Amino acid sequence: MTEEKEYIEIGNMENEAFGEKALKAASHILSVVFTPFIMPTLSFLFLYLFTYLAFMPLVYKGIVLGSVYFFTVCVPILLIYLYQRFCGKGMQELKERKKRFAPYALTAISYCICVIILYRLYAPHYLSAIIMACISCIMICGLCNLKWKISTHTAACGMLIGGLLPYSIIFHFNPLGWLCGFILLSGLVGTARLILQQNTLFEVILGFVIGMFCGIIGILFI
Repeated sequence: MTEEKEYIEIGNMENEAFGEKALKAASHILSVVFTPFIMPTLSFLFLYLFTYLAFMPLVYKGIVLGSVYFFTVCVPILLIYLYQRFCGKGMQELKERKKRFAPYALTAISYCICVIILYRLYAPHYLSAIIMACISCIMICGLCNLKWKISTHTAACGMLIGGLLPYSIIFHFNPLGWLCGFILLSGLVGTARLILQQNTLFEVILGFVIGMFCGIIGILFI
């Protein structure tokens, strides 16, 4: 009986270990797929697919969307990678709160260039406002980073929800269904950051609040 109990306990421990690894793997995948860098592109794609902007010329939409993806995803990641290589900073080091200022600054510079490109492409103001709202969110998160390691993942999710509300007014659609979906996504992403122990609950919630604030104020007033 004693041996049977030992085997059962070992089996339970192995199952728990497997479950924990699977949960962390799923959280990591979720964090990578919904990286903060991809949120501006998703916002543009959403407007191009589900509003009357769908009737804009396909080539023009492709150029704008490609420009947004390049300057909000490719360039920031490349700049951070080069900074990491030339300054001898490991990726693990850049996850530390005190060493995140440079990535914030490099990302903000790239987003500013994106705004200029959109201006040159004569993109409507309510589209370039997405990037300007992102810049304001980056700046606020950068300042808060002096004291807390703000979750930029939940900040990006908060911006999706915050931006949805003014755009529902601009484009006259019912945001309820999308709002529920985005709230669910925000909860999953925030939980993933907690499971990976990248942020505290306070930092996850604060990031979401900052993002939602910037999404609403940025779209309506910037």
